[in-house]
Amino acid sequence: MSENTPFAKIGEAFEAHQSFAVVSHVRPDGDAIGSILALGHALEQMGKSVRYLNNDGCPESLAFLPGSEKVEVSSEAKNVDVEVAITLDTAAHARLGEGSLQAIKDAKMTINIDHHISNPGYGDLNYIDSDSPATGQIIYDLLTTLDMPISEITRDSIYVAVSTDTGSFQYPGTTQRTYEMAADLVARGLNVGEINQLTYDNQPYRRVELMRALLNTLDRSEDGRLVWWDLRMATKEELGLIDDDTEGMIDFIRAVQGVVVAVFFEDLDGGKIRVSMRSKDRRINASEICGIFGGGGHALAAGIRMAGPLESAREKVLAEIHLAIEREGLS
Repeated sequence: MSENTPFAKIGEAFEAHQSFAVVSHVRPDGDAIGSILALGHALEQMGKSVRYLNNDGCPESLAFLPGSEKVEVSSEAKNVDVEVAITLDTAAHARLGEGSLQAIKDAKMTINIDHHISNPGYGDLNYIDSDSPATGQIIYDLLTTLDMPISEITRDSIYVAVSTDTGSFQYPGTTQRTYEMAADLVARGLNVGEINQLTYDNQPYRRVELMRALLNTLDRSEDGRLVWWDLRMATKEELGLIDDDTEGMIDFIRAVQGVVVAVFFEDLDGGKIRVSMRSKDRRINASEICGIFGGGGHALAAGIRMAGPLESAREKVLAEIHLAIEREGLS
């Protein structure tokens, strides 16, 4: 990983250029969308031209965020002629997706801002803080350090970015700085009750049907330390699911008493399998286990995209988790 670029130098790049694209990873979550909206609007308030891009667009669950209508599906974006591409919350360059990579290929500079420990530092300028619980918190620190504008749009987007990536400020990575940031956002006029309701209490009925289907596949190890469930393509088609519907579902089984590792296996198009992994014990490093299969992420939350079929992927991944649990004497 390359050395972090000081905020001051990133600020110089902001000042020196006029046109920007803010981009985040495929199948974006709250941190991905919140971060591009937060930084993008701050740049707009400085008089800059900004394009908001994502390979899959803005998910339905985040459409309540002001400014979300500006997020373009990258493959449909026309005339993306920008000087600087800023990649946010994207651990690997390829995770931007083919549409986004194509859209920003002519940018003269790439600024890479992220909080994933597996990020190799692929930008011309890089700021990667794996101790930060969310990229949104890095954006907050960047904006306040550089005295950049924090509008209502930026304020609300930062809050959603950090809240969703910390499990509503519950996960171990949440720091004193995180709460200080949240307090400052409230002082700036954030309506906590309203935005939490829109973020967490506003789901479509098909997610309830999805939960019922997932529970029918639920399984666990004999010692109860490992739990998993599967989502088949046939179920996705039957329920009319969209990618966004699975976001956060793994947290339900992660919360089971005695569980150390939870895993969600999902069929994707083209015979690929999406694996989401959550650990509740840092001795079982989810990023390291996922790295065996070409994935990565954080110590307690990581993922893989691997070849199917699902049964084969499940067998391989669970075997590695069992080994890790036994190695640490947790079984």
